[in-house]
Amino acid sequence: MRIALVSDCYLPRLGGIELQVHDLAVHLIRAGHQVTVFTTAEGPVAGGDVPVVRLPAVAGVPLRSAVDRLRAALRHFDVVHCHSSLVSPLAWCAARLADSPLLTLHSLPSSSTPWPVARIDRYVGDAQWTAVSEVVARVLERLLPRRQVGVLHNGVDPALWRQARRTDHPLTLVSTMRLARRKRPMAVLSILQQIRASVPAAIDLRAIVVGDGPQAGAVARAVQRRGLGDWVDLPGRLTRFEIQQLYASADVYLAPAELESFGVAALEARCAGLPVIAMASGGVGEFVRPDIEGYLVRTDSEMAAAAAALLCDGATLSRIQAFNRHTEPGMSWKHVVAQHLTAYSTQHALSQQYLASRS
Repeated sequence: MRIALVSDCYLPRLGGIELQVHDLAVHLIRAGHQVTVFTTAEGPVAGGDVPVVRLPAVAGVPLRSAVDRLRAALRHFDVVHCHSSLVSPLAWCAARLADSPLLTLHSLPSSSTPWPVARIDRYVGDAQWTAVSEVVARVLERLLPRRQVGVLHNGVDPALWRQARRTDHPLTLVSTMRLARRKRPMAVLSILQQIRASVPAAIDLRAIVVGDGPQAGAVARAVQRRGLGDWVDLPGRLTRFEIQQLYASADVYLAPAELESFGVAALEARCAGLPVIAMASGGVGEFVRPDIEGYLVRTDSEMAAAAAALLCDGATLSRIQAFNRHTEPGMSWKHVVAQHLTAYSTQHALSQQYLASRS
């Protein structure tokens, strides 16, 4: 099958959508399909393991020449799969141009911030909306009551995250995120303070907040201002390999974002054997069940209390870690690729019917 993946966000910029689109392309190619990524993200003209067409844009908006090139190119694909965040001009343009495209939303809209999804829906026309989680799908269906929204999960390779455990370390909490307001990095510092106050002083603790972003400076200053520097580390952005090694010497993963559409970083930590404590409002609940893979909470105080209790309960901590290390989640790439190919076959059939009706 000839598959076009269209995403405004792509490598070499690092982020959730960027890595997921790349990994989806790689696994589809390994399954024997012809895949090309179309993006306005700047990067190398050639090279890499996935064919990429980089289209010109100004401030993220594709130029007229880019639209013309995209229109001509998409005619040669069996399926066009567009990947959208809350602002994705290229993905929306491709969805409008293609016959029976898929349009997957990777972000969770906030109820407090108006998002003009009805206008976007009218613009993209007959695109089939999908979402990366049931949580996002239900929000989309409420915003677009006449639409049925399917789910195409993000994927993970569990084997890459099952590193040999290291035991010679203090009890370690870890959180990996883009240091931006939406991910709530400042909140995680308050949660860590509450955890430290709740865990007996005789228990040595370490915390590591991995990532970079617009709030990196503010987070670093807050760590010093709050006197957390002796046990909270901010290593900045790490490679996947470095994060895998970090998780091998960690114990609990915190996911404080309240608008987490899916939670790839949390899923990776779960595959590495870490109990995940996450906000129940996001998509993490689709692979974290209470007291099995971790815990779902409603507030920062509940997150701190759950983490403190777990750190003080070695038997429960070891049980959840063992379950997560030895039990494969349903979002492995084997299952996710099969899920995508089923959706692609349906959309390809619809596209063929549409073309037949026009001839």
